[in-house]
Amino acid sequence: MSEKKQDRFVKEALVTEDMLASAVGSGSVPVLATPMVAALLEGAAAQLAQQYVEEGFTTVGTKIAITHEAPSAVGARVWAEAVLEEQEGRLFRFTLQARDDAGVISTGTHERVAVRAASFPEKAKARLPR
Repeated sequence: MSEKKQDRFVKEALVTEDMLASAVGSGSVPVLATPMVAALLEGAAAQLAQQYVEEGFTTVGTKIAITHEAPSAVGARVWAEAVLEEQEGRLFRFTLQARDDAGVISTGTHERVAVRAASFPEKAKARLPR
């Protein structure tokens, strides 16, 4: 059964040198890197989802799709907003939007799944070659 929600979380960040495409290797220009936009948006969704999981659980990202429509320079303030559109069992679905002082810079969707916080790292370790 699907539960419809309309909750949101906004995370603010200041664009710094280490967040630039030229610094993270995703491009050669000194503007906010797309992977950093994705990380900010995913972080907002993770913080929002955490309010809905039981103690001992966390969520992990399983899907993200974003556009990156406008550049942001060092010193720009950026707001990453996640809106929880639906929770279905362990699955959380979000719409995303990032803005700077001049307007929208990114939109997208994201999915997260609730997992046991203590045992999930062991699942990753089990994938290592022996």
